[in-house]
Amino acid sequence: MICSGIDAFTGESIAIEFDRTIQSVRTVEPLRDAPCIAPGFIDLQVNGFAGVDFNNPGASLEDISRAIDAILHTGVTRFLPTVITGAPDHMLACLQNLRRAQTTLPHGHAIAGFHVEGPHISPEDGPRGAHPRQWVRPPDLAEFARWQDATEGNIRLVTLSPHWPESIEYIRTLSAQGVTVSLGHTIGKGDSIRFASNIGATMSTHLGNAAPSPLPKLENLLLDQLANDDLSASFIADRIHLTDEFFRVAVRAKGIERTVLVTDAAAPAGATPGRYHLGELEIDLTPDDRIFLAGTSRLAGSALRMDVAIKNLMLVAGVSRADALRTATLNPGRIIHLEGRTKGLAPGDRADLVVFGPDLAIQNVYLDGTPTFFPVRASTLKR
Repeated sequence: MICSGIDAFTGESIAIEFDRTIQSVRTVEPLRDAPCIAPGFIDLQVNGFAGVDFNNPGASLEDISRAIDAILHTGVTRFLPTVITGAPDHMLACLQNLRRAQTTLPHGHAIAGFHVEGPHISPEDGPRGAHPRQWVRPPDLAEFARWQDATEGNIRLVTLSPHWPESIEYIRTLSAQGVTVSLGHTIGKGDSIRFASNIGATMSTHLGNAAPSPLPKLENLLLDQLANDDLSASFIADRIHLTDEFFRVAVRAKGIERTVLVTDAAAPAGATPGRYHLGELEIDLTPDDRIFLAGTSRLAGSALRMDVAIKNLMLVAGVSRADALRTATLNPGRIIHLEGRTKGLAPGDRADLVVFGPDLAIQNVYLDGTPTFFPVRASTLKR
Protein backbone atom coordinates (compact mmCIF):
# COMPACT_ATOMS: atom_id res chain seq x y z
CA MET A 1 0.00 0.00 0.00
CA ILE A 2 1.20 3.54 -0.69
CA CYS A 3 0.16 6.72 1.12
CA SER A 4 1.25 10.11 -0.19
CA GLY A 5 1.18 13.47 1.54
CA ILE A 6 3.22 16.01 3.44
CA ASP A 7 5.62 14.75 6.11
CA ALA A 8 4.29 16.47 9.24
CA PHE A 9 7.82 16.61 10.69
CA THR A 10 9.82 17.88 7.71
CA GLY A 11 7.25 19.51 5.42
CA GLU A 12 8.47 17.45 2.46
CA SER A 13 6.16 15.74 0.00
CA ILE A 14 6.56 12.00 0.51
CA ALA A 15 5.22 8.64 -0.54
CA ILE A 16 5.21 5.89 2.11
CA GLU A 17 5.10 2.28 0.99
CA PHE A 18 3.99 -0.11 3.70
CA ASP A 19 2.28 -3.31 4.70
CA ARG A 20 2.28 -4.01 8.46
CA THR A 21 5.50 -2.01 8.70
CA ILE A 22 6.91 0.89 6.73
CA GLN A 23 8.91 -0.45 3.78
CA SER A 24 10.16 2.80 2.28
CA VAL A 25 9.75 6.56 2.47
CA ARG A 26 10.72 8.61 -0.58
CA THR A 27 10.43 12.25 -1.45
CA VAL A 28 8.24 13.11 -4.43
CA GLU A 29 7.43 16.16 -6.49
CA PRO A 30 5.69 18.83 -4.38
CA LEU A 31 2.05 17.92 -3.79
CA ARG A 32 -0.72 20.50 -3.90
CA ASP A 33 -3.41 20.58 -1.22
CA ALA A 34 -2.15 17.24 0.09
CA PRO A 35 -2.91 16.09 3.66
CA CYS A 36 -0.19 15.71 6.26
CA ILE A 37 1.07 12.33 7.46
CA ALA A 38 2.42 11.61 10.95
CA PRO A 39 3.01 8.49 13.01
CA GLY A 40 -0.11 7.43 14.89
CA PHE A 41 -0.46 9.06 18.28
CA ILE A 42 0.46 7.17 21.47
CA ASP A 43 -1.43 7.81 24.72
CA LEU A 44 0.11 6.48 27.94
CA GLN A 45 -2.87 7.18 30.20
CA VAL A 46 -6.44 6.23 29.26
CA ASN A 47 -8.87 5.30 32.04
CA GLY A 48 -11.80 4.88 29.65
CA PHE A 49 -13.48 6.36 26.60
CA ALA A 50 -16.82 6.66 24.81
CA GLY A 51 -18.76 5.81 27.97
CA VAL A 52 -16.66 2.71 28.73
CA ASP A 53 -14.78 2.45 32.04
CA PHE A 54 -11.57 0.42 31.82
CA ASN A 55 -11.63 0.23 35.64
CA ASN A 56 -14.76 -1.89 35.51
CA PRO A 57 -13.80 -5.59 35.43
CA GLY A 58 -17.26 -6.31 34.06
CA ALA A 59 -16.83 -4.12 30.98
CA SER A 60 -17.85 -6.28 28.03
CA LEU A 61 -15.57 -7.03 25.11
CA GLU A 62 -18.14 -5.39 22.86
CA ASP A 63 -17.97 -2.17 24.89
CA ILE A 64 -14.18 -2.18 25.02
CA SER A 65 -14.09 -2.73 21.26
CA ARG A 66 -16.33 0.29 20.79
CA ALA A 67 -14.05 2.37 23.00
CA ILE A 68 -10.96 1.30 21.07
CA ASP A 69 -12.56 2.24 17.75
CA ALA A 70 -13.50 5.64 19.18
CA ILE A 71 -9.92 6.16 20.39
CA LEU A 72 -8.59 5.26 16.93
CA HIS A 73 -10.75 7.99 15.45
CA THR A 74 -8.84 10.57 17.48
CA GLY A 75 -5.58 9.52 15.79
CA VAL A 76 -4.34 7.38 18.70
CA THR A 77 -3.08 4.05 17.36
CA ARG A 78 -1.41 2.75 20.54
CA PHE A 79 -2.49 3.39 24.09
CA LEU A 80 -2.14 2.11 27.63
CA PRO A 81 -5.44 1.38 29.40
CA THR A 82 -4.88 2.68 32.90
CA VAL A 83 -6.02 0.94 36.07
CA ILE A 84 -6.11 3.16 39.14
CA THR A 85 -6.00 2.51 42.89
CA GLY A 86 -8.54 -0.05 44.05
CA ALA A 87 -8.95 -3.25 46.01
CA PRO A 88 -6.28 -5.82 45.06
CA ASP A 89 -8.78 -8.29 43.57
CA HIS A 90 -10.59 -5.51 41.70
CA MET A 91 -7.41 -4.19 40.08
CA LEU A 92 -6.34 -7.70 39.14
CA ALA A 93 -9.73 -8.44 37.57
CA CYS A 94 -9.59 -5.22 35.54
CA LEU A 95 -6.16 -6.13 34.18
CA GLN A 96 -7.29 -9.65 33.31
CA ASN A 97 -10.33 -8.28 31.46
CA LEU A 98 -8.25 -5.74 29.53
CA ARG A 99 -5.68 -8.39 28.62
CA ARG A 100 -8.53 -10.52 27.22
CA ALA A 101 -9.58 -7.54 25.10
CA GLN A 102 -6.02 -6.97 23.94
CA THR A 103 -5.63 -10.53 22.67
CA THR A 104 -9.09 -11.18 21.22
CA LEU A 105 -10.58 -7.99 19.77
CA PRO A 106 -10.06 -7.03 16.10
CA HIS A 107 -8.27 -3.82 17.10
CA GLY A 108 -7.10 -5.11 20.48
CA HIS A 109 -3.47 -4.77 19.38
CA ALA A 110 -3.92 -0.98 19.67
CA ILE A 111 -3.52 -1.73 23.38
CA ALA A 112 0.25 -1.46 23.74
CA GLY A 113 0.32 -2.69 27.32
CA PHE A 114 -1.01 -1.42 30.61
CA HIS A 115 -0.43 1.48 32.98
CA VAL A 116 -1.07 0.93 36.68
CA GLU A 117 -1.51 4.31 38.39
CA GLY A 118 -1.34 3.60 42.10
CA PRO A 119 -2.10 2.11 44.54
CA HIS A 120 1.36 3.02 45.84
CA ILE A 121 0.69 6.76 46.07
CA SER A 122 0.29 9.36 48.79
CA PRO A 123 -2.74 8.79 51.04
CA GLU A 124 -3.03 12.53 51.74
CA ASP A 125 -5.82 14.69 50.40
CA GLY A 126 -4.56 16.70 47.43
CA PRO A 127 -1.69 14.52 46.25
CA ARG A 128 -4.01 11.49 46.23
CA GLY A 129 -6.32 13.17 43.73
CA ALA A 130 -9.53 11.22 43.15
CA HIS A 131 -8.01 7.84 44.07
CA PRO A 132 -9.93 6.11 46.91
CA ARG A 133 -7.97 6.51 50.12
CA GLN A 134 -8.92 3.16 51.65
CA TRP A 135 -7.02 1.26 48.96
CA VAL A 136 -3.75 3.22 49.03
CA ARG A 137 -0.96 0.90 50.13
CA PRO A 138 2.86 0.57 50.04
CA PRO A 139 4.71 -0.87 47.02
CA ASP A 140 4.55 -4.65 46.99
CA LEU A 141 6.61 -6.68 44.53
CA ALA A 142 4.40 -9.73 45.08
CA GLU A 143 1.38 -7.70 43.96
CA PHE A 144 3.28 -6.42 40.93
CA ALA A 145 4.10 -10.03 40.03
CA ARG A 146 0.38 -10.83 40.13
CA TRP A 147 -0.31 -7.94 37.74
CA GLN A 148 2.32 -9.26 35.36
CA ASP A 149 0.88 -12.78 35.56
CA ALA A 150 -2.60 -11.42 34.80
CA THR A 151 -1.37 -9.53 31.73
CA GLU A 152 1.26 -12.06 30.61
CA GLY A 153 4.06 -9.56 31.16
CA ASN A 154 2.34 -6.56 29.60
CA ILE A 155 2.60 -3.99 32.41
CA ARG A 156 4.61 -1.22 30.75
CA LEU A 157 4.16 1.74 33.12
CA VAL A 158 3.61 2.09 36.86
CA THR A 159 2.98 5.38 38.65
CA LEU A 160 3.91 5.62 42.33
CA SER A 161 5.07 8.00 45.04
CA PRO A 162 8.72 7.56 46.03
CA HIS A 163 8.07 8.52 49.67
CA TRP A 164 7.40 4.89 50.69
CA PRO A 165 10.42 3.08 52.18
CA GLU A 166 9.49 0.08 50.01
CA SER A 167 9.78 2.18 46.83
CA ILE A 168 13.57 1.81 46.62
CA GLU A 169 13.60 -1.93 45.92
CA TYR A 170 10.39 -1.61 43.93
CA ILE A 171 11.74 1.02 41.50
CA ARG A 172 15.01 -0.85 41.05
CA THR A 173 13.25 -4.15 40.36
CA LEU A 174 10.71 -2.79 37.90
CA SER A 175 13.31 -0.75 36.04
CA ALA A 176 15.55 -3.81 35.73
CA GLN A 177 12.62 -5.65 34.14
CA GLY A 178 12.13 -2.91 31.53
CA VAL A 179 9.00 -1.45 33.13
CA THR A 180 8.82 2.35 33.07
CA VAL A 181 8.45 3.86 36.53
CA SER A 182 6.81 7.27 36.82
CA LEU A 183 6.43 9.54 39.85
CA GLY A 184 2.98 10.87 40.61
CA HIS A 185 0.33 11.51 43.26
CA THR A 186 3.27 12.11 45.56
CA ILE A 187 4.40 13.99 48.63
CA GLY A 188 7.99 13.06 47.80
CA LYS A 189 10.32 15.95 47.02
CA GLY A 190 13.96 16.97 46.93
CA ASP A 191 16.17 14.05 47.87
CA SER A 192 13.47 11.38 47.37
CA ILE A 193 12.76 12.56 43.80
CA ARG A 194 16.45 12.78 42.93
CA PHE A 195 17.10 9.35 44.42
CA ALA A 196 14.13 7.81 42.59
CA SER A 197 15.39 9.13 39.27
CA ASN A 198 18.91 7.92 40.04
CA ILE A 199 17.69 4.34 40.59
CA GLY A 200 15.40 4.09 37.58
CA ALA A 201 12.34 6.37 37.59
CA THR A 202 12.19 8.18 34.25
CA MET A 203 8.95 10.18 34.18
CA SER A 204 6.54 12.35 36.16
CA THR A 205 2.84 11.52 35.71
CA HIS A 206 0.53 14.44 34.76
CA LEU A 207 2.91 16.92 36.34
CA GLY A 208 1.16 19.89 37.91
CA ASN A 209 -1.81 17.83 39.06
CA ALA A 210 -2.41 15.77 42.21
CA ALA A 211 -0.05 17.87 44.32
CA PRO A 212 -0.32 19.39 47.79
CA SER A 213 -1.94 22.81 47.99
CA PRO A 214 -0.50 25.22 48.90
CA LEU A 215 3.14 24.57 48.03
CA PRO A 216 6.25 26.31 49.40
CA LYS A 217 7.32 29.16 47.14
CA LEU A 218 10.83 28.03 46.17
CA GLU A 219 11.33 24.46 47.40
CA ASN A 220 8.55 22.15 46.28
CA LEU A 221 7.96 18.88 44.48
CA LEU A 222 6.85 20.52 41.20
CA LEU A 223 10.06 22.52 40.88
CA ASP A 224 12.10 19.50 41.96
CA GLN A 225 10.64 17.48 39.08
CA LEU A 226 10.72 20.28 36.51
CA ALA A 227 14.41 20.87 37.23
CA ASN A 228 15.34 17.18 37.00
CA ASP A 229 16.70 16.51 33.51
CA ASP A 230 16.52 12.74 34.08
CA LEU A 231 12.72 12.88 34.28
CA SER A 232 10.42 13.34 31.33
CA ALA A 233 6.98 14.65 32.24
CA SER A 234 3.49 13.94 30.99
CA PHE A 235 0.90 16.72 30.89
CA ILE A 236 -2.89 16.85 30.50
CA ALA A 237 -3.21 19.63 27.93
CA ASP A 238 -6.94 20.27 28.20
CA ARG A 239 -6.59 23.85 29.50
CA ILE A 240 -8.57 22.71 32.55
CA HIS A 241 -6.11 20.70 34.60
CA LEU A 242 -3.32 23.25 34.16
CA THR A 243 -3.23 27.00 33.78
CA ASP A 244 -1.81 28.18 30.48
CA GLU A 245 0.99 29.95 32.35
CA PHE A 246 2.11 26.85 34.25
CA PHE A 247 1.92 24.66 31.16
CA ARG A 248 3.95 27.13 29.09
CA VAL A 249 6.69 27.37 31.73
CA ALA A 250 6.68 23.60 32.34
CA VAL A 251 7.19 22.80 28.65
CA ARG A 252 10.04 25.30 28.50
CA ALA A 253 11.63 23.68 31.56
CA LYS A 254 11.36 20.10 30.31
CA GLY A 255 12.03 20.88 26.65
CA ILE A 256 10.22 19.18 23.79
CA GLU A 257 12.40 16.08 24.10
CA ARG A 258 11.16 15.42 27.66
CA THR A 259 7.53 16.47 27.19
CA VAL A 260 4.81 13.84 26.76
CA LEU A 261 1.13 14.54 26.15
CA VAL A 262 -1.46 12.27 27.78
CA THR A 263 -5.22 12.59 27.87
CA ASP A 264 -5.95 10.91 31.23
CA ALA A 265 -9.29 10.28 29.53
CA ALA A 266 -12.04 8.73 31.65
CA ALA A 267 -15.23 7.00 30.59
CA PRO A 268 -17.11 10.23 29.72
CA ALA A 269 -14.51 11.27 27.13
CA GLY A 270 -16.12 11.29 23.71
CA ALA A 271 -19.56 10.91 25.30
CA THR A 272 -22.40 13.18 26.40
CA PRO A 273 -22.59 15.01 29.75
CA GLY A 274 -23.92 12.98 32.65
CA ARG A 275 -23.03 10.50 35.41
CA TYR A 276 -20.38 7.83 34.78
CA HIS A 277 -18.02 5.65 36.80
CA LEU A 278 -14.27 5.46 37.30
CA GLY A 279 -13.89 2.16 39.09
CA GLU A 280 -15.85 2.43 42.33
CA LEU A 281 -16.12 6.22 42.00
CA GLU A 282 -19.05 8.13 40.56
CA ILE A 283 -17.97 10.95 38.26
CA ASP A 284 -19.84 13.67 36.38
CA LEU A 285 -19.12 15.12 32.95
CA THR A 286 -20.30 18.72 32.74
CA PRO A 287 -21.36 20.49 29.51
CA ASP A 288 -18.02 22.36 29.45
CA ASP A 289 -16.07 19.06 29.33
CA ARG A 290 -14.93 18.93 32.93
CA ILE A 291 -15.03 15.65 34.85
CA PHE A 292 -15.56 15.92 38.60
CA LEU A 293 -15.82 13.39 41.38
CA ALA A 294 -19.59 13.37 41.88
CA GLY A 295 -20.76 15.98 44.34
CA THR A 296 -17.36 17.70 44.58
CA SER A 297 -15.16 20.16 42.73
CA ARG A 298 -12.30 17.64 42.47
CA LEU A 299 -11.21 16.75 38.96
CA ALA A 300 -11.32 13.01 38.19
CA GLY A 301 -9.74 12.40 34.80
CA SER A 302 -10.44 14.33 31.62
CA ALA A 303 -12.63 14.36 28.54
CA LEU A 304 -9.64 15.25 26.36
CA ARG A 305 -8.85 13.89 22.87
CA MET A 306 -5.21 13.59 21.86
CA ASP A 307 -5.68 15.57 18.65
CA VAL A 308 -7.08 18.43 20.73
CA ALA A 309 -4.19 18.13 23.20
CA ILE A 310 -1.70 18.57 20.36
CA LYS A 311 -3.48 21.70 19.16
CA ASN A 312 -3.58 23.06 22.72
CA LEU A 313 0.18 22.54 23.10
CA MET A 314 0.79 24.51 19.90
CA LEU A 315 -1.54 27.29 21.01
CA VAL A 316 -0.47 27.62 24.64
CA ALA A 317 3.27 26.91 24.45
CA GLY A 318 3.83 28.36 20.97
CA VAL A 319 5.63 25.26 19.69
CA SER A 320 5.63 24.11 16.09
CA ARG A 321 3.29 21.43 14.84
CA ALA A 322 6.25 19.10 14.28
CA ASP A 323 7.42 19.52 17.89
CA ALA A 324 3.90 19.12 19.25
CA LEU A 325 3.51 15.89 17.30
CA ARG A 326 6.75 14.53 18.77
CA THR A 327 5.28 14.80 22.26
CA ALA A 328 2.42 12.48 21.24
CA THR A 329 4.37 10.05 19.04
CA LEU A 330 8.14 9.61 19.34
CA ASN A 331 8.49 10.69 22.97
CA PRO A 332 5.90 8.35 24.53
CA GLY A 333 7.13 5.51 22.31
CA ARG A 334 10.64 6.02 23.64
CA ILE A 335 9.52 6.37 27.27
CA ILE A 336 7.82 2.95 27.34
CA HIS A 337 10.31 1.29 24.96
CA LEU A 338 7.52 0.53 22.48
CA GLU A 339 8.92 -1.78 19.84
CA GLY A 340 8.42 -0.50 16.29
CA ARG A 341 7.32 2.96 17.42
CA THR A 342 10.51 4.90 18.11
CA LYS A 343 11.75 5.94 14.65
CA GLY A 344 8.74 7.80 13.29
CA LEU A 345 8.10 7.82 9.55
CA ALA A 346 11.01 5.52 8.81
CA PRO A 347 11.47 2.03 7.35
CA GLY A 348 11.12 -0.71 9.93
CA ASP A 349 8.64 1.04 12.19
CA ARG A 350 5.05 -0.15 12.38
CA ALA A 351 2.73 1.33 9.79
CA ASP A 352 0.73 3.24 12.39
CA LEU A 353 -0.16 6.40 10.49
CA VAL A 354 -2.51 9.32 10.93
CA VAL A 355 -3.49 11.43 7.92
CA PHE A 356 -4.90 14.87 8.63
CA GLY A 357 -5.82 18.11 6.96
CA PRO A 358 -5.92 21.72 8.14
CA ASP A 359 -6.37 22.29 11.85
CA LEU A 360 -5.37 18.66 12.49
CA ALA A 361 -8.71 17.41 11.14
CA ILE A 362 -8.19 13.66 10.90
CA GLN A 363 -8.92 12.05 7.54
CA ASN A 364 -7.55 8.52 7.94
CA VAL A 365 -5.85 6.31 10.50
CA TYR A 366 -3.81 3.18 9.82
CA LEU A 367 -3.11 0.56 12.47
CA ASP A 368 -0.39 -1.89 11.44
CA GLY A 369 -1.03 -0.79 7.85
CA THR A 370 -4.80 -1.34 7.96
CA PRO A 371 -7.15 1.64 7.59
CA THR A 372 -9.39 1.95 10.63
CA PHE A 373 -11.11 5.29 10.11
CA PHE A 374 -14.84 5.29 9.35
CA PRO A 375 -16.11 8.85 8.81
CA VAL A 376 -19.76 8.05 9.62
CA ARG A 377 -18.88 6.65 13.04
CA ALA A 378 -16.24 9.32 13.62
CA SER A 379 -18.80 12.06 13.07
CA THR A 380 -20.73 10.86 16.11
CA LEU A 381 -17.77 11.54 18.39
CA LYS A 382 -17.87 14.70 20.43
CA ARG A 383 -15.02 17.06 19.50
